[in-house]
Amino acid sequence: MSYQPHPHFQQLFAAYTADAASLGMQLARLMDRRAAGDPLLVCTGSDMVLFAGSGSAPVMESFRRTTRGFIELGAISHLPLAVAWLARMREVAGEASLWRAAAAAYIQAIRRTQEINTVALWRDAIQVPAWAGLEPKLVDMVDYSCQATVEVLEQALRDESGFTFERLRREYLDPVSSERVPVPMNDMMVATFALTFLDIGHRIMGWLGSQGLSWEHLMVVVSGRSGRPTAGLTWASNNMCHLIERASQGRFSKERLYIAPHAPSLDLAAAADPARWPGLEAQFRTLWFNTRTTTDMAACLFEGYPRFVPAAAVPLYVSPQMSEVDRLPKVRTVEDRFALIARMRFVLEDPLQLASNSVADYVIDQLAEHGNDPSKVFIAGFTDIDYAAVRRARRG
Repeated sequence: MSYQPHPHFQQLFAAYTADAASLGMQLARLMDRRAAGDPLLVCTGSDMVLFAGSGSAPVMESFRRTTRGFIELGAISHLPLAVAWLARMREVAGEASLWRAAAAAYIQAIRRTQEINTVALWRDAIQVPAWAGLEPKLVDMVDYSCQATVEVLEQALRDESGFTFERLRREYLDPVSSERVPVPMNDMMVATFALTFLDIGHRIMGWLGSQGLSWEHLMVVVSGRSGRPTAGLTWASNNMCHLIERASQGRFSKERLYIAPHAPSLDLAAAADPARWPGLEAQFRTLWFNTRTTTDMAACLFEGYPRFVPAAAVPLYVSPQMSEVDRLPKVRTVEDRFALIARMRFVLEDPLQLASNSVADYVIDQLAEHGNDPSKVFIAGFTDIDYAAVRRARRG
């Protein structure tokens, strides 16, 4: 016979916090009522919903897949990664036709993209405000990156024995003084990741700033999955936390933000439906206050014992002499190429990291320092590169 706790013990256990009518839930609802006018911001991996409080209708903003330019620049960012994946397929596939067919199909996809890559497309169709005036340079960067990638793959199809990671690093990813690949693909990846986050950071910081928030009273729940299932679970590894802090100009307390990876998914349709959003708001406000009640009670119960304070991040500056790092490297200056590329390796290798962490704080901090003006943000691998001249030289 399987074990079951006695019903009386079960009821006593549930009476504390394990039941909808428990003491914990009742206290959370009381706390919620006292702060009914305080704003609540719910963030997912791609959207933000602000419940302004006192029964106000929610307002929403998206910042990833559904936004202009995310897919377009993401497709270019992925070019070197796709080449690397094909090289690994060649190593492990039992039959050469598998990777060769995949490489040929990828070349065709690149060629089709080159054909429609025009200034008009970027300026009039994609039309990202943060990239205003940069459209000709974007065209040049995209064409250069596509052409360099096609040439590498065509060479691999001609001579697959040379399709090795050592050669890719030396001639494509990180070449030095190369006429064929004058801008290393590592630099292009930094640039495209940063340009994508330039749009995200600029729009979200502007949107938050326009809401007239009482930052000192703002409640934040980062809900559900962000990126990989293992990623974005801490303040240091979820860049939305840093973005909110910088947008508040230091007025928001990080103790008022909770990351809830196991919280129910945020239903955007419910948030937009006047009949359903009150229930959705109540769900997340209860979650926030239930968490807050527990943390607040610790001081009441254990006064005189040390209080919890989040560990301060110790900056880690990297150099070519270092072989290992245990946290995301810090960028010394906006032109710190080695650190920026080292960060790309770190976010891929550490399953706790979001891929965008490679550039997020780099971009956010510059936007915060320049009044959210994207034209003043330096993007390594883009601002300092004349891609038009690079294209002319290669065609030479």
